[in-house]
Amino acid sequence: MIIVLVPLLPLVAALAALIPAKPMIARGATLAAALVALGIALWTAQKVAISGAWTPLPNWVGADALSALLLLLQAVLAVTAALYSWGYIAREAEGDERRERRYYLDLNLFVTSLFLVPIMLQPALTWVAVELTTLLSVFLVGFNRSAEGLEAAWKYAILTIMGATVAVLGILLLLFGLHGASPAAPATWAALVAKAARMSPNLLRLAFVLVLVGFGTKVGLFPLHTWLPDAHSQAPSPVCALLSGVEVSTVLYVILRLMPVWTAIPHFPVRDWMLAFGLLSVGAAAFLLLQVHDFKRMLAYSTVEHMGIIVTAVGFSSAGAYAGLYQMVTHGLAKSLAFYAAGAVLLIYRSRSISDVRGLLRTSPFAAAMLLAAALAIAGVPPFAVFLSEFSVLRSGLLAGDGWIVGLLALFIAIAFIGVMLQVGRMVFSEGTPPEVSDRRRLPGSVVLATSLSLLPVLALGLYTPPLLHRLLTLATIAINR
Repeated sequence: MIIVLVPLLPLVAALAALIPAKPMIARGATLAAALVALGIALWTAQKVAISGAWTPLPNWVGADALSALLLLLQAVLAVTAALYSWGYIAREAEGDERRERRYYLDLNLFVTSLFLVPIMLQPALTWVAVELTTLLSVFLVGFNRSAEGLEAAWKYAILTIMGATVAVLGILLLLFGLHGASPAAPATWAALVAKAARMSPNLLRLAFVLVLVGFGTKVGLFPLHTWLPDAHSQAPSPVCALLSGVEVSTVLYVILRLMPVWTAIPHFPVRDWMLAFGLLSVGAAAFLLLQVHDFKRMLAYSTVEHMGIIVTAVGFSSAGAYAGLYQMVTHGLAKSLAFYAAGAVLLIYRSRSISDVRGLLRTSPFAAAMLLAAALAIAGVPPFAVFLSEFSVLRSGLLAGDGWIVGLLALFIAIAFIGVMLQVGRMVFSEGTPPEVSDRRRLPGSVVLATSLSLLPVLALGLYTPPLLHRLLTLATIAINR
């Protein structure tokens, strides 16, 4: 039952944020809850790696390798986001203690909803949790109270809720088909997979389209991505790290969870659909990166690119699933680092415009180094972890015989690399008069510490794959391909 504590911990921290006291209580409770949740997630991952699955509440709550992998990634980013928020939000709230406590309330509720998704064993409850991730993060997107922030929050809410409405129709069709195939079967993911071959192929085809389009909106797949750059550019940087690092992957998890159901449809080109959506997303994002003027929007477009790479990998072949899941992990870690570095730049320059950031290397060598490292990481340069995952994706495509798709994917990745490095290079190395770094512009210690800690796994996984991670990836690949 200990896994049930994972979403309960941030919920308790949210209650602590309601205490009308100094924000220090909310800050400490948030960080403590995230650290304990990380410990439980790691323990769960080790248990699943040994036994293959763990279901303390059969048909309700449990974890296999795929969900344990996502839960562990969520917990890691929850810790760094909580630590980063400590000084960042204190600066952003400008002394408004009530506003700062409200931030921690919203943040912890959002993290609670994220933790619920991978441990739910029923598709209907998972959909509810996914919808909660939107409803509970809308207030975080509009935290800065600007007209742009409120517009982005409304756009984010409307488009993703519309997508979730489409997706729930697909989920209901699946449950209807499951009841027709086996009325006594529990309404769980495992039952859907087990009974998929006995369900109506036409019903499954329609359900696939509805789920892919509906949840594809929340994932940010092209052309359903339009909310993502706005929301991710306006939200506070630690929230952006969670939105780009794990929320989109959390929704993608649902699509991946249903892959065995889709592949059971006779003569249905499900992998071709995945290749088409994935490749279009990578290509569109790559060219958008060449003309972006806001460095947080740049990172958002990079998220669209990486989600496309993951979907493309899953579409390649059975072996591509391992590479795609590895890409999901490395992207989450690298993208959180990128948004933390971008947040540091924003604190110094008070502008998201790339043209306004000049002389960063002289102004703040730390922020410059972290931003450059993050750019190299998300662009897939060795020795960073994303290089290995992207190389694995391209290799799986070649092994599957999709040479021309691999060629296009490699071209788009190269264009995205040029776009990211061109923009970041201007910010870091350009000549210009840097702003005067007053005490107000100096980076809080928690921002420096959280950003530095986020760099470590991005480098480490580029040099070494822990046995636990490899085991989880292997078992998760089997779950997707069965």
